[in-house]
Amino acid sequence: MKRIEVVAAIIHDGEGRIFATQRGYGDYKDGWEFPGGKMEPGETPEEALKREIWEELETRIVVERLVQTVEWDYSAFYLTMHCFWCHVESGQLTLKEHEAAKWLAMDELDSVDWLPADREVVGKI
Repeated sequence: MKRIEVVAAIIHDGEGRIFATQRGYGDYKDGWEFPGGKMEPGETPEEALKREIWEELETRIVVERLVQTVEWDYSAFYLTMHCFWCHVESGQLTLKEHEAAKWLAMDELDSVDWLPADREVVGKI
């Protein structure tokens, strides 16, 4: 089975809200997730996450700490996802690849249909 290693940003703001994005492409189109993407050879998870958020959202982030690494067995691949607590350093979170995005208060996290691996992270935070 194909194995994929990715990084994801749990971006929070000063009001305690979390930034969620809705996939605009692929097999899991319309599912909600924490933004991020695949690591490139030679990158640390933190470097990959900063690059991915810049590419997807034109935003610079500060990676604060690892929250959780999720191992998830999807039907077509096995996913390892390193999830980091982050905040915006500069930029406006401009959607370049996602269909939609929302800032969610902690009591609103269950209001979107998270992808399975991301749902596990939501339960932790």
